[in-house]
Amino acid sequence: MPPSLWLPNTAKSGMKHFNNRNTRQEALSLFREILRTCKAFHWCDETGKPWNVRLKQEARKEFEASREETDPLIIARMLVTGRDCVDQIQNKFNEADRAAWERIERDSTRGGP
Repeated sequence: MPPSLWLPNTAKSGMKHFNNRNTRQEALSLFREILRTCKAFHWCDETGKPWNVRLKQEARKEFEASREETDPLIIARMLVTGRDCVDQIQNKFNEADRAAWERIERDSTRGGP
């Protein structure tokens, strides 16, 4: 049997399990994950405003702008893209944190004159 193809005119029938309650829960989960990730950014930008405050405001603005979207495919794309971006940021932050701790340990075990 050949693979089935997704056609744009069948998008509504193919999205029957992607209902409003699921999208709301996923959006809230993503928003909360963004807020938890923002807590790690405690330094200030060039204007002296803390990055965590600025990032929280930007996230809120993006979610509010997307609130009226009704197309399930666009909503799904935004949720997947948002989740991927948060995952990438968390991974990069964790790598930088690990590298900093390794350098601290390396410098402290080296011993001084």
